[in-house]
Amino acid sequence: MNQKLNETIMKQVILLAAAFLMTITTYAQISTPAASPFQKIEQKVGLSDVTLEYSRPSMRGRTVFGGLVPYNKVWRTGANSRTKITFSEDVTVGGKELKAGTYAIFTKPMASSWDVYFYTEYAGGGAPSELDETKVAATVTAEVMAMPMSIETFTMSFDDLKGDGAVLGILWENAYVGISIKVDTESTVMANIDSAMSGPGANDYYAAAVYYLENGKDINKAKTWIDNAVGMNANAFWMQRQQSLIYAKAGDTEGAIKAAKSSMALAEKAGNADYVKMNKDSIAEWQK
Repeated sequence: MNQKLNETIMKQVILLAAAFLMTITTYAQISTPAASPFQKIEQKVGLSDVTLEYSRPSMRGRTVFGGLVPYNKVWRTGANSRTKITFSEDVTVGGKELKAGTYAIFTKPMASSWDVYFYTEYAGGGAPSELDETKVAATVTAEVMAMPMSIETFTMSFDDLKGDGAVLGILWENAYVGISIKVDTESTVMANIDSAMSGPGANDYYAAAVYYLENGKDINKAKTWIDNAVGMNANAFWMQRQQSLIYAKAGDTEGAIKAAKSSMALAEKAGNADYVKMNKDSIAEWQK
């Protein structure tokens, strides 16, 4: 009796072991590199957050535009899932208004220009056979610029970043297409400045002054603000550096040189060689 029981138990153990090994074999997977790797870019444009998600095919000896990607046909602009872009705030793309949200980017490549579509239905794989015009939030036509070298892997980028915008770049083979993105930084910053000036600290004065300098606003107001900032933080060589630039922009060369010399002395004491060089170069320029 015990022998039969032992045999039965042994058979069950063997069957369980076999089942376990089959399960491992069934679910085991070999990891290999993706043919078109996924990329996600999170970019701050002005004060807005922009996120781009797309997959990156490679040429692999193929003719891309006019071959792998036919001319005058809507393309999903990448591989695998639809390329998606998300804006945290309202923007303009190529001069067209676009509400905050997520969009698929479809394109229609042509030899000298592309049509670029921002499409509200962003989930899914390839581009639809026909675009539903009610889902096209904006259409932009962009010029194709010839690249001096060949780009092997499909690339999208945020180029020419400025305080109020950027360029969404599309590069592959020997073509570059750029779509301008503009954000309303101005109204947000001005509201922040107005709010901060009810009880400003040194950093508030400094930030407001630098914004006015870099965006061509009232330089005399910037001069007053930077003086206040330096007066509240006399050892901040980076503030005195901006003070020198603001004075120079205001036409006060003597004041600019004085501020630059003070900034350079403080930077030397702090061991900051970059600021020492910048101030030394500016002094030499202004003394001419």
